[in-house]
Amino acid sequence: MSDVTVKAAAPLRISFVGGGTDFPHWYDLHGGAVLCATIDHHAEATLRPRDDDRIRIRSLDLHQIVQYRLHESPEYDGVMDLPKAAIDRVGVHRGVDVEVRCDAPPGSGLGGSSAVVTAVVGALAAFAGRSLTAGELARTSYAIEREDLGIAGGWQDQYAAAYGGFNLLEFSPERVDVKPVRVGPEVLRRLRANLLLCYTGQVRANLGLIDTQIRLFREGREETMQGMKQLQAMAYEMRDALESGDVDGLGEMLHEAYESKKRMNPHIAEGTRIERLFDAARRAGATGGKICGAGGGGYLLVYCREERQTEVRAALERLGGTFASFAFAPSGVEAQVGDAVWRPSRR
Repeated sequence: MSDVTVKAAAPLRISFVGGGTDFPHWYDLHGGAVLCATIDHHAEATLRPRDDDRIRIRSLDLHQIVQYRLHESPEYDGVMDLPKAAIDRVGVHRGVDVEVRCDAPPGSGLGGSSAVVTAVVGALAAFAGRSLTAGELARTSYAIEREDLGIAGGWQDQYAAAYGGFNLLEFSPERVDVKPVRVGPEVLRRLRANLLLCYTGQVRANLGLIDTQIRLFREGREETMQGMKQLQAMAYEMRDALESGDVDGLGEMLHEAYESKKRMNPHIAEGTRIERLFDAARRAGATGGKICGAGGGGYLLVYCREERQTEVRAALERLGGTFASFAFAPSGVEAQVGDAVWRPSRR
């Protein structure tokens, strides 16, 4: 086993459309599709071997530290549970120090929690010299969050972090297909130039939005069913618009996607400034926008042509919005092990 420090990073993602159709309760019956792209914001995990049997985990963002012995079962008490569960499932054979950090806070809607898990799993695999495919890495990260810790959610975040890039993700009971979007650099440049990533000023509290969405589906609520069908269909429509170079067309679809998401779950903007922010953005010249993640706060993705962005930024800043710069990132998780680079294969 390696004695060198391992530094792993996994990208965060922007989900354009389809979130919610990556949940088993939906795709088991209807299939699912999500259009998403990774960005140059990351979760990072640094692993250093120790000479004893202690596990020490530190969050550089949350200023939390937990320690326990290698052969003790960790206590899942809400403090550093994600890296605890990753270490418990993947395993180590000696004590380690693990530090984690993320460019976005939990509940921001950019898939940060899953990126943290994926980075830790990548660091552990690289430390042990294990070969993994990106699919195996994504499935392991999913199992840690959804099965070991019982955190509600879908599959897209783990696959986005593991594979990286601009992808259409298709979900079925049998498999997940990762289909890269065939878009050239000039189209990507124009798309990026017309997107604004606005932080609402509050992260998503534990509002049970995902549980509510699942409950509405199981109750057979017609608006929920129609909203999800539209979101799934729009993943293909947006993909086709991008591949044909129709960047402005995608911008207009973002507003439709937001309306469909509200049909799926009418509670996604309750108790937040989201509706006011979107209304102000559209009055100032934005074509459309959507909530990133499940709703309840976090980031908004706003489509606005460059010549109107000064007005849109000013309108959102007056309401407390702030803006994050970003670029699209083509790579998924990777780890530095001494002078070597570890990456999962894309098979």
